[in-house]
Amino acid sequence: MNMPLRALAMTASAAALIAAAPVAALAANEVSFVQSVEPAGLDPTVSSPVAAGQVTWQNVFEGLVAIDRDGQVQPQLATEWQVSDDGLTYSFTLREGVAFQNGVPFDSATAKFTLERILAEESTNGQKALYAAIEGIEAPDPSTLVLTLSAPSSDLIYWLGFPAAVMVEPSSADTNGTAPVGTGPFKLDEWRKGDRAIMSAWDGYWGEKPALDRIVARFISDPQAQVAALKSGQVQVVAEFSAPELYDQFASDAAFATHEGTGEMEVVAGMNAERPPFDDIRVRQALMHAIDRDVLIEAVKSGHGTPIGSHFAPGSPFYVDMTGEYGFDPEAAKALLAEAGHPDGFEFTFKVPNRAYAQRSAEIMQAFFAQIGVTANIESSDFPAAWIQDVFQDTNYDMTIIGHAEPLDINIYARDPYYFNYDNPEFRETMSAIATASTPEDRAEGYARAQRIVARDLPALFLYSEPRLAVWDAGLEGVWENGPVPSNDMTDVRWTDR
Repeated sequence: MNMPLRALAMTASAAALIAAAPVAALAANEVSFVQSVEPAGLDPTVSSPVAAGQVTWQNVFEGLVAIDRDGQVQPQLATEWQVSDDGLTYSFTLREGVAFQNGVPFDSATAKFTLERILAEESTNGQKALYAAIEGIEAPDPSTLVLTLSAPSSDLIYWLGFPAAVMVEPSSADTNGTAPVGTGPFKLDEWRKGDRAIMSAWDGYWGEKPALDRIVARFISDPQAQVAALKSGQVQVVAEFSAPELYDQFASDAAFATHEGTGEMEVVAGMNAERPPFDDIRVRQALMHAIDRDVLIEAVKSGHGTPIGSHFAPGSPFYVDMTGEYGFDPEAAKALLAEAGHPDGFEFTFKVPNRAYAQRSAEIMQAFFAQIGVTANIESSDFPAAWIQDVFQDTNYDMTIIGHAEPLDINIYARDPYYFNYDNPEFRETMSAIATASTPEDRAEGYARAQRIVARDLPALFLYSEPRLAVWDAGLEGVWENGPVPSNDMTDVRWTDR
């Protein structure tokens, strides 16, 4: 490793010397959890930021179906459903006796409103494309919802379990961002912006009452502050611990439980394929060859992570290992650059969200790129607001880096528009074949083919899968160990020692 990379790795390790504060007393039936990113709003159906769902999905809002801790689809506000033989009609039987937290009953009319709102032309739902096959929505009676599709969609039921598809009560739709009203077991009491969101158990909940009386989402972005909050007892759960260099101290402390679980986050460096030189596949391939992913993971995540070569994490049931496609090979990288007309390299702007993992990764990549004559000028971008506007919406960037956390989200490379500006008819056809797959084997082969295509074309540099490093008070049970959906589902969490 050359000196700049070694120095960066040592800087990350040095943070382990932080001293811990004494543990504070806790309320008997309350749990606080860390949320690294504070969302702009608490409604996961508007813009659909991951952070909104991490606060309110399952806690406040529920869907027709839910994805459980094992990644399996379970009935929720729909008790059962039937799919026609041609895959074009879905008939749902809805749960009766359910009300929203403002007292309005849940029924097929509200379900119809929710889905029509997602599909509306003016919709800002970030996952709108997933539900585009829904052509007709009918509510023939209060407990029946019927969806008619324009084409089969083999993943539709799974996608209906996402935070982006939670059920919304019409009169609260415009204010759910600040005053969310759902059908879930907790209701929002107060959102102290910049600090915390406080939720308490709701007496009118249709299902089993949660064991906890109150849950609190604490918005703490700084990794060292997360450690201090855990050690002092200000928080009891960090589902996605963002200081991997400090993780081992909790693993060896009997006061805490830890688990290095699987998640769905793929950290990728997206490139704007409409801007030279990133419109040249040889340049993208050269940049992939320039990166030693094992060194990157060691320096950025203290070794906690898995290299990836395409857009699925190893925890996915459809994962194919493509890391050998463009392995670390600086000489091959230089040859590709020369072939593409850049024998002396080039210079570009690396627009990086101000998240710890992204900043660290960009600095390591900057050093790797320098070794093949490419200069990456890092420009920090405030996340989420500035980054989402500048990169995600306006595509005003050369290269960026972000973690994609939604399950089965390889379809993003078929979206138009999307921030990669990647356009490949073969890939779009592959995604269409997955949607109409008649057997599980055909669906799996389709996802394998999709991974091979983007591993070859590299619309993004595929870096690593981030594990779900979870730390929680040893007196708790019911915390999700793995992350099939990015969430802080507290509905089964309870204290065992009080």
